Amino acid sequence: MTAQPRPTHQLVGDQFERIAKALSDPRRVAVLEAISREQDCPCQQLVAEFPVSKATISHHLKELSRAGIVDTERQGQFVRCRVRREVLEAYAAELLRRVAGPCDREVKQEPRRRR
Repeated sequence: MTAQPRPTHQLVGDQFERIAKALSDPRRVAVLEAISREQDCPCQQLVAEFPVSKATISHHLKELSRAGIVDTERQGQFVRCRVRREVLEAYAAELLRRVAGPCDREVKQEPRRRR
């Protein structure tokens, strides 16, 4: 049995809950996926890719950034963003810790009774 590598990032405070809330919106997940396709994604590309207003994209970026899973950087009048993969890895590890039992524990089912 091999051990899973531990994430290099630790979630802080209520970050787990903030990430879960940020990822509960399907459009926000789609924005996150679009950002992840680039090393450094320009905000204008997101505005062009999604059929929503610039303000809506800005709101989604704010929520993803607030959760700590996206970094945004202003370069003059332009904003670029990137996914913080180490935070997503820590979130996934914490999610598994919270909801998955030990991997080596067998799930025993009672035999079905015939009617």
